[in-house]
Amino acid sequence: MSERYKIRDQHGLTYLTCSITGWVDLFSRQVYRDIVLQSWRYCQLNKGFQLHAYAFMPSHIHLIASCRAPFRLSEVMRDWKARTARQILLYLQDTGNPESRREWLLYLFSYFALGKKDKQTYQIWQHENPAIELYSEKVLSQKLDYIHLNPVRAGFVDKPEDWKFSSAPFYASTREDADTAYEVLIDIHPVWQWFYEEGPGAW
Repeated sequence: MSERYKIRDQHGLTYLTCSITGWVDLFSRQVYRDIVLQSWRYCQLNKGFQLHAYAFMPSHIHLIASCRAPFRLSEVMRDWKARTARQILLYLQDTGNPESRREWLLYLFSYFALGKKDKQTYQIWQHENPAIELYSEKVLSQKLDYIHLNPVRAGFVDKPEDWKFSSAPFYASTREDADTAYEVLIDIHPVWQWFYEEGPGAW
């Protein structure tokens, strides 16, 4: 595995990008975003996963995450991708679900699985996730801004907080309002809380 894909600190803050194979714009549909959100929630409740920031783009997700011991972030992300891939595939294969692109999506995901060593029938996610260890407050701030500004750079919105498919509204709001509006589903663990819990020695 290339060095740029390795999660070096299994319990520290890590910037990750998870992309749909073929750069298919799967996350233009709410149903697939919901699958991701619900799976994150499962990992938070059962696998020590902590979500600090995120932004859905049409074909990929940027996020900042960490993991509590004894769980390991690389293993949690592996299991999360497998879980969401299964759920996405089940949704696509159920002809009772509304999906105008069903046949096209299934064809593409089967095409990208051809010749893979694991002999899978469909490939939903690209196998590698670029991972960057957020080893300083400066690097953390840069990546947090990058995530939230991504929809602005793409021309989708004028301000980060206008992109409701990200944690930007959470960070832009008051803490009280954010807890009510967002933590019910995804339980965002703000980066500033990480500082308080882990202490200055974490850096």
